[in-house]
Amino acid sequence: MCAIMGYCSEDLSEEVFRSYLQRTSSRGPDDTKVVDTGKGFLGFQRLAIMGLTDTGMQPFVLHGNYVVCNGEIYGFQELRRSLKKEYTFFSDSDCEILLPMYEIYGTDMFAMLDAEFACIIYDGATGTYVAARDPIGIRPLYYGYTEKGGIVFASEPKNLVGLVTTIRPFPPGHYYKDGQFICYRDPAAVDKVCKDDLDVICQNIHDKLIVAVEKRLVSDAKVGFLLSGGLDSSLVCAIATKHSSQPIRTFAIGMSEDAIDLKYARQVADYIGSFHTEVIITKEDVRQSLKKVIRILGTFDITTIRASIGMYLVCKAIHETTDIRVLLTGEISDELFGYKYTDFAPSAEAFQQEAEKRIREIHMYDVLRADRCIACNSLEARVPFGDLDFVQYVMSIDPKIKRNTYGKGKYLLRRAFAEDHLLPEEIIWREKAAFSDAVGHSMVDDLKEYADNFYTEEEFVDKCQRYIHAKPFTKESLLYRETFETFYPGQSQMISAFWMPNQEWEGCQVNDPSARVLANYGASGV
Repeated sequence: MCAIMGYCSEDLSEEVFRSYLQRTSSRGPDDTKVVDTGKGFLGFQRLAIMGLTDTGMQPFVLHGNYVVCNGEIYGFQELRRSLKKEYTFFSDSDCEILLPMYEIYGTDMFAMLDAEFACIIYDGATGTYVAARDPIGIRPLYYGYTEKGGIVFASEPKNLVGLVTTIRPFPPGHYYKDGQFICYRDPAAVDKVCKDDLDVICQNIHDKLIVAVEKRLVSDAKVGFLLSGGLDSSLVCAIATKHSSQPIRTFAIGMSEDAIDLKYARQVADYIGSFHTEVIITKEDVRQSLKKVIRILGTFDITTIRASIGMYLVCKAIHETTDIRVLLTGEISDELFGYKYTDFAPSAEAFQQEAEKRIREIHMYDVLRADRCIACNSLEARVPFGDLDFVQYVMSIDPKIKRNTYGKGKYLLRRAFAEDHLLPEEIIWREKAAFSDAVGHSMVDDLKEYADNFYTEEEFVDKCQRYIHAKPFTKESLLYRETFETFYPGQSQMISAFWMPNQEWEGCQVNDPSARVLANYGASGV
């Protein structure tokens, strides 16, 4: 997971630029390079994943154009073969194809990419900058304007604090050119509703997810897998096992007292024959990591922070004890197939609208969590459920078929793999449990208790009044917001709101994001 940064004006010294870039050195610990374009600076911090030699170091340059890219471009080999007639390539890096493509296709190239990426291009002919981000927003990119009006791009908000007035997330599926943000692909938009029968739909889900996992196994660096024992991560691991010549490495985390997921992760690991590692954490580990996690994340959101603590600590252990550089994860399935709360959707149309909202905002929540927790430990995240073809297909399925009318959430995904025997039947049909809860109910309970003791009732009421945007509504949310403000003062608009179940739906009028508070939680916490 590399870091990129672009300062698109001539009113800053290279020394100062480097000082802001250095804030994300853990994303790219292998090497750092800054180029002066004559119209500003481009900076790159490398985590070597594809093309491990020095020739893969960025920025790449071609005919006066420069590019820095944080990402993986799937199927780049085929694109290279088509470009080799006109261009000579000097590395094995997937990102080297970007400048040849830009010369031929211009900004039309972004819609052609099957990729998780964020990039900044300096166009030498025009003396201007172009930037773009993948349609899901799996790779991070932020921007802001200096007091003199110049635009600055960077992988993380921490690069921009003190450099720009207001930090904004770069909109996924857009490119920036000539002062405009232009949408080139919206994966949540449905042009034509898929009305195939159930068997065909499930077969397509099955086949497309397998392809999504397969393409993300291609790496010149070592690959590992986060395994919670839930359906989504278990499927990713099981599919990878079938397409790997040796046992894969899996990692699970849980509280020392009451880890729910560990036993299920162990069951999956035994079934697929993975080399499995358990990371056990305590309440003290959780409390000690809280401030650091909030700084890493750049969010005040309750559920994102809760879930990130476990993910951060397991990734920290992976970084410190292994030579793995790439991690496959199970994010984005919930947004596509439904959360526990979406069982309460009053109609198929409401279910679809909620899915569209969650996909368009996921870069601020689950995807943000995965990126920061993994990247701050010098690792790269790959997200098979975020595969563009897979997402586009699932979003197109008739919501009357997709919503939970089967008495079991994510029924289509479960049915799609029920006959493969890739996983134990118990795992295929296991009730969903939120990751932060499944690490151990005691973790969330202790965080809430800690926050409750942090403020008196009077302090809580008074301090909440200080905020207008995303106003805290519990002591826990206030604690996170105040901590966030110490690192990112006045930048709360980076996150649109607290992630919560749809409060307009009957059964979802709750004051906590955890599915534990819902009436249909059932056996999820067992």
